[in-house]
Amino acid sequence: MDQIFTPWRMEWISRQEWEDAPNRCVFCEIYKKKKGREVGIIAENEYAYVVLNNYPYNPGHVMVIPKEHTGSYSDLSEKMLFAHTRLKVRALRALETAFNPHGFNTGLNLGKGSGGSINDHMHTHIVPRWEGDTNFMPLLSDTKIVIEGLQETYQKLHEEFVLQEGTEDRGEDRSVWIFE
Repeated sequence: MDQIFTPWRMEWISRQEWEDAPNRCVFCEIYKKKKGREVGIIAENEYAYVVLNNYPYNPGHVMVIPKEHTGSYSDLSEKMLFAHTRLKVRALRALETAFNPHGFNTGLNLGKGSGGSINDHMHTHIVPRWEGDTNFMPLLSDTKIVIEGLQETYQKLHEEFVLQEGTEDRGEDRSVWIFE
């Protein structure tokens, strides 16, 4: 039997009481809480927010999520699309400075056939990548190792968003507001 010790996950599991309600959208519920660090929301603007992925592929794996509940990219207004894109650019800048990756994977999983786990609320994944960041563990034991906890990642990214122009630091436990 494989055992992986990840004590930082208990904090995340204990705060997901909304997952017991099957008719609720996890992304809408996360945003309703508006507690920043507690739910992993790092930064936001009027129409979208950046949140840590609670099952990261690599340190710094975030999602940019529109505040409007829709599974279709084409349902977003031009203002929402522009705000979503600007927030992705800011997230990439923060990730570049905080983690110095060699590249990024970014993308959308739209619709059930796309392979994503949440299909009714569109979102963009941003995954920092480093040359050689995949080792033998996924190949031999179907196990991915993430070398940094979510709280450390949150702190690094929060600090980088605060340093960007046109932002308001609302405290280290709250999301950074981004003026557009």
